Amino acid sequence: MTTNPQNNVKLTAKDLATDQDVRWCPGCGDYSILKQLQSTLAEAGISKEDTVFVSGIGCSSRFPYYMDTYGMHSIHGRATAVASGLKAVRPDLSVWVITGDGDSLSIGGNHLIHLLRRNFDLNVLLFNNEIYGLTKGQYSPTSPKGQVTKSTPMGSLEQPFNPGALALGANATFIARSMDRDPKHMREILKKADDHRGTSLIEIYQNCNVFNDGAFGVFTDKATKANSTIMLEQDQPLIFGEENDKGIRLNGLTPEIVSLNDYSPEDLWIHDAKDMGKASLLTRFFDDPVQDGALPRPFGVIYEEERFCYESAMQEQIDKAVSVKGEGDLDALIRGAHTWTVS
Repeated sequence: MTTNPQNNVKLTAKDLATDQDVRWCPGCGDYSILKQLQSTLAEAGISKEDTVFVSGIGCSSRFPYYMDTYGMHSIHGRATAVASGLKAVRPDLSVWVITGDGDSLSIGGNHLIHLLRRNFDLNVLLFNNEIYGLTKGQYSPTSPKGQVTKSTPMGSLEQPFNPGALALGANATFIARSMDRDPKHMREILKKADDHRGTSLIEIYQNCNVFNDGAFGVFTDKATKANSTIMLEQDQPLIFGEENDKGIRLNGLTPEIVSLNDYSPEDLWIHDAKDMGKASLLTRFFDDPVQDGALPRPFGVIYEEERFCYESAMQEQIDKAVSVKGEGDLDALIRGAHTWTVS
C-alpha cells in the first residue's frame, strides 16, 4: 500500500475508467473484476498518478488499457518481474499485477514464486478460468485432470496446480480467494489486500463463458453455492450449508464435516488467518466439489503474516553502503581499479 502524501484524493469509479472500448467477450467475468477494482481504488483515495497496473499476456492482461492510471502491458509471464523492478525504485507507488492462470503459473511460474518469497509491497490478481482463453481454448496449468480441450482432445493427463498451496509453499504473506460473481465479497478482499503490507495474492475464479463456461458453477450457482463453499471470517467458526447447519472440525489434524445438530459452534475449527498450519490445511480443501464428502472450497483470506518488504530492506542496505563507502562515483566504477596503457 502506497504511503505517498497524495493519499485521500477524492475519486469515483468513473474517474478510473478510460475512453477505451472494453474488448472482452460479452458475459466475461473480467468485467466484474474491473468494476469492483475501480470502485475499491476510488474508495482508497490514492491518486491516479501514484497507481500503476502491470500485466503480462492473456485476456486479463488488457486490464491496464481500461484503468486511467499509469500502466504497462508487458510480456508473457514477466509482469511480476517488471512490477518488482518498478517497486524497487519507486516504493511509494501503489502497484498492481494483473495476470491469468496461464500467464502466471506456466511461463511465469518461476517469476511468481520469487516475487512471493521476496515480498515486495504490491498486489497480484490472478484471474483463474482454468483455460487459455486468448489463444482459444487450450488447457492451462489449473485445468482439472481429464478436461477435454482443443489441446487435450482425450482429456488432460496432468494434475492441476493448486495456486493457494503453491503460494503458501513460496512463503507468501497474503493469500486469498474470491470469485467474479460475488462482487461484494471481492471488494472486501481487494481492500484487505490493498491494506496488507507485502505481496498480496488474490486468486479470483473467473468464468470464461466462451471456452470454459460454468467451470466454477458449483461455487457460484444459488442451488449449490451454500453447500460447496465456506466463507472465511477471522476468529469465526467454519460454518456452511443452506441452513448454516454444517461445520468443519479438526479431528486431530484431519478436517471433517460435522452436523451442528451434533456439535456446537464452539466445537468447530475457528479461522485464524495467521495460523500457517491451518492455512496449509485450508489450501488443501481442493477436492472435486461434486464428490461425496468433498470439503467446501474456502473463500476469503486464507493466510496473512507480517514480514519485512524487499524494497525497504534493499533501501536500508543501500543507505548502509553509502554510510560506509560514501556516495560513490559511477564513472570510476565503470573504469575499474585496474588500468593499463597500450603503446
